[in-house]
Amino acid sequence: MTDSNAVIVYGAGISGRGAAEVLAKAGQQVFLYNDSDCQVEPALAELLQQAGGRVVCGNFAQLLPLAQQVVLSPGVWADNANVLLAEEQGLEVISEIELAYRLYKGHLVGITGTNGKTTTTTLVGQMLDCLPVKTGVGGNIGLAMSKEVAQLDEQSWFAAELSSFQLEKVQSFAPDVAAVLNLTPDHLDRHRTLDNYYGAKKRILTQQTGQQVAVLNYDDPLVRAWGRECQSRVCYFSRTTELEQGVFIRDGVFTLKWGELEAGICAVDEVHIFGGHNEENVLAAIGCGFFAGVSLADMAQVLRNFKAVEHRLEYVATIKGVPYYNDSKATNTDAAVKALQAFKDGHVILLAGGCDKLTELETMMAVVKEKADVLILLGAAKERFYQAAVAAGVEQIKVVDSFEEAVELAYELAKEPQVVLLSPACSSFDMFKNYPARGHRFKELVHQLESRA
Repeated sequence: MTDSNAVIVYGAGISGRGAAEVLAKAGQQVFLYNDSDCQVEPALAELLQQAGGRVVCGNFAQLLPLAQQVVLSPGVWADNANVLLAEEQGLEVISEIELAYRLYKGHLVGITGTNGKTTTTTLVGQMLDCLPVKTGVGGNIGLAMSKEVAQLDEQSWFAAELSSFQLEKVQSFAPDVAAVLNLTPDHLDRHRTLDNYYGAKKRILTQQTGQQVAVLNYDDPLVRAWGRECQSRVCYFSRTTELEQGVFIRDGVFTLKWGELEAGICAVDEVHIFGGHNEENVLAAIGCGFFAGVSLADMAQVLRNFKAVEHRLEYVATIKGVPYYNDSKATNTDAAVKALQAFKDGHVILLAGGCDKLTELETMMAVVKEKADVLILLGAAKERFYQAAVAAGVEQIKVVDSFEEAVELAYELAKEPQVVLLSPACSSFDMFKNYPARGHRFKELVHQLESRA
């Protein structure tokens, strides 16, 4: 290994550029590497050069003798040949989240799980804003966490949404409060096995100490079992069980019981986001907010004022008596199931399909059969989804060739008391840059239909 203290930041996306900027501003020699050609802001390129680094595209091996550490952007796979080569040659390989943690001296709430991360993190961020200190939100949402925390001091609190991609290469990372919302199969195209995927998620807990807190979903058997292994204090939350200690629902009220404290926060029907999965998100957020020092009154006010996160069961418009909902953020089958279950009366016209993650479909299609009047399939996954829907006994299945055709067909078919729901159960990369682009296109098409109607 070289005596150089240079760092390779691997991946020139949002996280990589942010990490490179923070390191270069601190005087660190940084090579911002990307596998393919990329363009970065001229100011960043100049900053890197001033610190003795540069942007490099292709030929990763040439950089290895120059550096001691590689910082991975979340889009770079941990079993990438370049990453394995760096490890073989003795370089330390860490995630951008681990870098941020090492740089940050304040307090941290880390939130992970298969679904609900963005809603819960946004809620927690708004709760933290009630504290008399600097606060921030980032990680899997917003800018690079390493860049976001650079402006914060030792008294501050930061809420970080954390994906499995970000957690698989953490080492010392140990948030003051760590929440695990749920676990269902996802990202098997990248992690290869469920054990690898769940193992990445679990890393949010493994370095915690007895002074820290884990907020865990009691209703998820695997997450509950993890609580028995934690070195930290464990606060469970449950929407189905009144816990001896923890956060739960009693008589329609979100309730917190911890030590001598027992208090209702606010009524479930006072919160403007709906569905059992969102009740779980609220329970987790209350646990996180409480251990960050947010008052019960402030948490209640945040919950009463909170509106749905964009692209997560987001109401778009009502056309001829039919509401349209954008759930583009449902990039896996479990998220789509939870969206369908949020509509207790069913009568859903569901738009699903996209880039297939190859997870099992039987569970989802059983719920589709129960809740959906019509299933409209599109994208690269449509054939596999079609076969699974037929096998599950789903009766009304339509297969289309384009996103626009799917929305138009839903409009033609929909009648009261039905709802139209975009909840793809797939990532978007076959048709769109990302799930927000897909959601924005859906809203655009719906508003065009609204004008036409």
